[in-house]
Amino acid sequence: MFSSVLIVCVGNICRSPMGEYLFSDKLAARGVDVSVASAGIGALVGHGADPHAVTVMAEHGINVGPHRARQLNAELATQYELILVMEEWQRKEIESLYPFARGRVHSMGKWGTGDIGDPYRKPIGAFVEAYEKIEQACDEWCKKVW
Repeated sequence: MFSSVLIVCVGNICRSPMGEYLFSDKLAARGVDVSVASAGIGALVGHGADPHAVTVMAEHGINVGPHRARQLNAELATQYELILVMEEWQRKEIESLYPFARGRVHSMGKWGTGDIGDPYRKPIGAFVEAYEKIEQACDEWCKKVW
């Protein structure tokens, strides 16, 4: 069992904050104490979550308002026991940048959803689709690990 999880996407304003807050919520509901955070490979540092992400999450009772994007770095890649990415190329990129992270970087959709496409600058429907895949992936990780 892992005690810390870092969820990574590109800008850290759409998928990874949705994953961070949703995963935290699901783990807390199970009574599991796990530190969950997020970052981006090319983060829009300091920006809040995308307005569509905020809307979709609010529709599911989760407030991502406090989120601020941050850049993935060596310290974060060292600090977290499990790093979950949205797309396979992100795993390869992280392992290339931080070889010491190999074996700890996995696809969030590893257990069935596969890659979770980037909804950035797309209509809200793309965010709903991303949310649904992220939720399914969170449920699968919870079943397999916690």
